[in-house]
Amino acid sequence: MNVPQLDFAFRVRLDFPPGPRIRFPVRGGETRGFVSVARGDVTGPRLEGEVISGSGGDWPVFRSDGVVAFDARYLIRAKDGVIIQVFNRGYAHAPTDVQARINRGEPVDPSENYFRLSPMFETGTGPHDWMTRSVFVGYGEKHPDHSLFDFFVVN
Repeated sequence: MNVPQLDFAFRVRLDFPPGPRIRFPVRGGETRGFVSVARGDVTGPRLEGEVISGSGGDWPVFRSDGVVAFDARYLIRAKDGVIIQVFNRGYAHAPTDVQARINRGEPVDPSENYFRLSPMFETGTGPHDWMTRSVFVGYGEKHPDHSLFDFFVVN
């Protein structure tokens, strides 16, 4: 059996504006949310740059089973000026007491919260187009005013 290997590519820190998040009901009894991206940084061995302020956000669905299914889109400007669009989907869930702390904006140890990612990227031909033909997985950490995402290339 050929077991895939993961290579760390980069970390994204997304900062969110202060204040309450938007939440509204959608069909099926679920709740949709929205939070914009205020800014962010990208650091790592395969990519360095910044998240472009105001370039997107996250539109999570808060499911009745306690799972948060997120759908984030935003733009990265690499250090060389190339723009990369991020399409980041995944799931987060935690025990009820931990989720209540997250909802109140309290710090939570990442080990208490399942937060996994399946990102895709879009950019033009050039030094970063390897991202458009590679499979990535990731791990997220939720903090009161920001999130951290570690992205790994599947080899």
